[in-house]
Amino acid sequence: MNRKIRIGVFGVHRGSTMITFCLNYGDTDVVALCDKYEPALLDWKSRIDERREKGESLPPVSLYTSFEDFIKDENIDAVVLANYAHEHAPFAIRCLNAGKHVISEVLPAHTMAQAVELVETVEKTGLVYAYAENYCYFLLTNEMRRLYRDGKIGEFEYAEGEYIHGNVHQWPNLSYGDRNHWRNTMYSTFYCTHSLGPIVHITGLRPVKVTGFERKVPGRCLEVGKLNAGGLEYVEFENGAQCKSIHGQLLREPSSVWYCMYGSKGMMEGDRWDSEHKKIYVWDNAVRKLDNYECSPAISSDVTDKTTGHGGSDCYTMYYFIRKIQGYSDGIDNSIDVYEAMDMYLPGLIAYRSIMNGGVTLDVPDMRSKADRDRFRFDTFGTDPLVCGSMLAPSFHTGTPDIPDSVYEEVRRRWIEGGAK
Repeated sequence: MNRKIRIGVFGVHRGSTMITFCLNYGDTDVVALCDKYEPALLDWKSRIDERREKGESLPPVSLYTSFEDFIKDENIDAVVLANYAHEHAPFAIRCLNAGKHVISEVLPAHTMAQAVELVETVEKTGLVYAYAENYCYFLLTNEMRRLYRDGKIGEFEYAEGEYIHGNVHQWPNLSYGDRNHWRNTMYSTFYCTHSLGPIVHITGLRPVKVTGFERKVPGRCLEVGKLNAGGLEYVEFENGAQCKSIHGQLLREPSSVWYCMYGSKGMMEGDRWDSEHKKIYVWDNAVRKLDNYECSPAISSDVTDKTTGHGGSDCYTMYYFIRKIQGYSDGIDNSIDVYEAMDMYLPGLIAYRSIMNGGVTLDVPDMRSKADRDRFRFDTFGTDPLVCGSMLAPSFHTGTPDIPDSVYEEVRRRWIEGGAK
């Protein structure tokens, strides 16, 4: 594909860094934006018009408040899905069936049935599906991947990944006082790919077993209407290595994004208090020596300067997605495909089944296997009442906490008074 790739973005709040990248990157044009909140669309139109008035050659951008109209836009080659985290799979499936490549924000699906349908739609259409797990592309995790694949620590034996985000003080701006917002109703191990995903991406190994654990919901969560405090997955990989993945609400600011890996020749880990994710420590057991140094970008500054979202990692997700569409090997090698996305996500979904069954260890299905897909083809276990039907699970393993309406009314009041966006 020699011409510029024409991008449509669904969800312009979370999609803002992707829009910025595509406006600044020479191989892409932003041609359509879709969001139910019209003022956000008009704000982006104003920004783009201003750039055009300054002499930039930018194509017209169509604005949509309806996804039904957006998906019919024949100018769109590829769609950025930046809508609610529990709704990505149905929209990805529709985009693919409409002939459009897809890059999906986290998470890839909500139920096993959705996961099966998404994988088979990608296979059927032959289009590019990329999973935008940006935590795989921090300077730190990029460097860990390079070191691991160069054999620096030997065979993978054990790892830990954590994403701790004590952000209940931000809850009015995150949940809007909506009792049914996905952030309020998600199960404890749902948001697992920030902590587990980089370990999967670094090693290229598939998780095969998982045991789930759920934290008690503290009062500070219940006071803002949040029904769980996060969880932990203890994962076994296909080579016998294990990983502890923890995520959710614990009191820590800035948020903790941290990874460590042990191998047959040594270990490596990040700095827990390095907010730029640049510092790495490597223990070489052969020479009994600990090295520490700052990580370097994996791609040139000409590209990384295009956007700064999430420490620059949003740039990598978009760059590799575009490069994969264009057929370049670095895009093919580094973009996260639908199978790897499921390897990152399914341990969390299966971990909640483990929790609901008393903490038993369960097998993680392989979405490359038709036999595994057939086992879960109609499985709608999850916490979204709109899609889970008779397999609807509570948001906490002993039952969904009973939160008075007054709690959500107060959160909404704080959101509106703070300047609702």
